[in-house]
Amino acid sequence: MLYHWGMLTVAFAGGGTGGHIYPGLAVAERLKSACPECRVVWIGSGRGMDRGIVEGAGIEFRGIPAGKLRRYFSLRTVPDALRVAAGFFAARRALKREGARLLFSKGGFVSVPPCAAAASLGIPVFAHESDFSPGLATRLCLRFVRVTGGRFFAAYADTARLLRGLPDGMVTVSGNPVRRAFRGADPARGRAFLGLGPEERVLLALGGSQGAREVNGLVRECLGGFQGHYAVVHQHGPGHGWSLPRSAGYIPFPYIGEEMPHVLAAAEVVVGRAGAGALWESAALGKPMVLIPLSGPGTRGDQVENARFFEREGAAVVLAGADASARGLSAAVAALAGDPGRRARMSGAALRIGSLDGAAIIGDSVIEALRQGMAGAGGE
Repeated sequence: MLYHWGMLTVAFAGGGTGGHIYPGLAVAERLKSACPECRVVWIGSGRGMDRGIVEGAGIEFRGIPAGKLRRYFSLRTVPDALRVAAGFFAARRALKREGARLLFSKGGFVSVPPCAAAASLGIPVFAHESDFSPGLATRLCLRFVRVTGGRFFAAYADTARLLRGLPDGMVTVSGNPVRRAFRGADPARGRAFLGLGPEERVLLALGGSQGAREVNGLVRECLGGFQGHYAVVHQHGPGHGWSLPRSAGYIPFPYIGEEMPHVLAAAEVVVGRAGAGALWESAALGKPMVLIPLSGPGTRGDQVENARFFEREGAAVVLAGADASARGLSAAVAALAGDPGRRARMSGAALRIGSLDGAAIIGDSVIEALRQGMAGAGGE
């Protein structure tokens, strides 16, 4: 259904990583397709990747100062706190100037000042958590969802049960938003891009858009064994000194851009981390996964939680801790390569997870909130 009103501005907030940006773009895509009069303005970090990705998707971008929120004290605590405060006032000015009617937060530390600013202006706050358990930024934003009568969207049903302080009616299990390009991806186009024939089996190894040394190192060690079964497509990340050249059975890329949905559609098995975005993109296309989640000091364990969920559901094999070895990875890939029945069962499990269309659920909820707001103001 298309809705036709006067121009309505919806602000989006979030960033810092692609995992906080691309799912938000999926929601924005849904919103703009169902409500052409809806204008989307993105509030994100003035530094880093945020602006380039958002503007590349054709969305207006407003940069604000951003600082990391910490549970501990360091030499950066004070300057970061000052940047957070500056971000609040910059976001408040942007929301007022743009006439935002609703704020959707996709997460990351840069999302907290816009959520606080929206609450100070009485603008409803909608927020989404991609990971199995909510991080600090999400927990801080929950209070702004509550005080503005907004909505919170959780990727997993168990996440909703971890929340405190939100009435049940404010929480919706939505899955993770996935861009439309993935749901309509063409494996033949992916093979053409890679220069592969229709009979060649493909393993897609994802070191991440920023690279992951552990995954890249394991792929290097296991490459010979992989090539006994597959043509290996390897996104290894830019600037990591990767030197293995392309060969008949090995196709490396620093980064795969707009062709990624089609390359993923062409893959028989996916190897990589357990970031929420890549997990749900793979699930939407029914891909069996071998996951090597980021773990240990410096991480809150969110990737391990994400990976274990997919493992329990039958969509993934997880290699964590001592299991994250070249021997373990080689054995996992070889076992899947030789067992089409198991791959089919894992594919079905992945599709069941990925069938939850987060972009539609969230986008339509935003539209409904705008519709109710227009009706309440007598402007429908």
